[in-house]
Amino acid sequence: MSFTEITKEMFEFIKKSPTCYHAVKNATDRLEKAGFLALSEKEDFELKYGKKYYVVRNDSSVIAFSIPKNPAKGFRITASHSDSPCFKLKENPEVTLENAYVKFNVEKYGGMILSTWLDRPLSVAGRVVIKEDNALVTKLVDFEENLCIIPNVAIHFNREMNKGVEYNPQVDMQPLWSGNKEDKIISLIAEKLEVDADRILGTDLFVYNNQDPCFVGKDRAFIGAPRIDDLGCVYGTLEGFLNSENENYITMYCVFDHEEVGSRTRQGADSDFLETVIRRMGAALGCERMLPKMLADSLLISADNGHALHPNHPEKSDGSNHPLLNSGMVIKYHGNQQYTTDAYTGAVVKDICKKNEIPYQTYHNRSDIMGGSTLGNISISHCSIPSADIGLPQLAMHSAFETAGTKDLEALVNFVKNFYVY
Repeated sequence: MSFTEITKEMFEFIKKSPTCYHAVKNATDRLEKAGFLALSEKEDFELKYGKKYYVVRNDSSVIAFSIPKNPAKGFRITASHSDSPCFKLKENPEVTLENAYVKFNVEKYGGMILSTWLDRPLSVAGRVVIKEDNALVTKLVDFEENLCIIPNVAIHFNREMNKGVEYNPQVDMQPLWSGNKEDKIISLIAEKLEVDADRILGTDLFVYNNQDPCFVGKDRAFIGAPRIDDLGCVYGTLEGFLNSENENYITMYCVFDHEEVGSRTRQGADSDFLETVIRRMGAALGCERMLPKMLADSLLISADNGHALHPNHPEKSDGSNHPLLNSGMVIKYHGNQQYTTDAYTGAVVKDICKKNEIPYQTYHNRSDIMGGSTLGNISISHCSIPSADIGLPQLAMHSAFETAGTKDLEALVNFVKNFYVY
């Protein structure tokens, strides 16, 4: 498969994954097609050697694993995240103005570049909880159509706009979605799902950028898409996971929610999800006493995107560790361990890349610019596993429409396939 074909498949994954819930559902659909069996945390894990399984927590995080036919030495794990910065609808979201405008009352989710959400087609998706007989049932909803828009203020009303505007999320960022004061989003959901509105008891709804991913530039050198951070890695690690086998190690594919807001939730990387699955796996396979030894002989790859050198602001990047688009996957370092790569784990990543002719680059923050953290250091605080941080190089991280290189996804997929058999 060429790098263009892989990128097109990622485009489809992103289009079908407007929220964390849809991303996990699309990932589990692929896992089931590949023969993975679903487990429930509410039931005992009944596992067999040579089989493949997955478990979902709160609809937005998933851990899948493939068990070799014989007792394993340890684990090979990748972790990425299902969420991206966006707007979340509040309860009772309709705000009416002059009986002519109906807006959504929203709040920020994650560290957004607010200006990028203005004047572009937006839609709404998420999950709803419905009462069916005596059970509460979760259903996903995606309106797909251009349901709303956040209009900018005309420059005639603010002549200083191009000198920089500080947007107020409560005032400036409410999406306009209807001209009928009687319209309610719950009614629209009920119609789409063909249920009575009074049976809908809960919602987690998000406004998302409804623009399609696309190629940009001469010879399709670049890609533009919403949610490349981190659906690029969710897709890339899944592709590598499904196309690899290891006879000596249990391979695991992890996708966590809430990375963009700190991971400190029951389905985030700072939960017991990974630790619990590993412990329950050990108990079900009869190797629980061996887990400390197995964890010491394990590797975890935290896959979350990194900042590429900006063409208009190269001064924002480190002088000797600034990745470029289309020059390979990124290995991320940080002296204060915001990224977990060290001499040993970095050497492992480079060894895999060199053996398989996979292009790679290194990334450091400028020493005078605060960087963000990601999944690696949080995950290994619960399971002590040697870890490295990698990702795709990209521009405009946390924009409503991000930019990346067409060729880099192929490098990531090839690395993950070879990591799982290392």
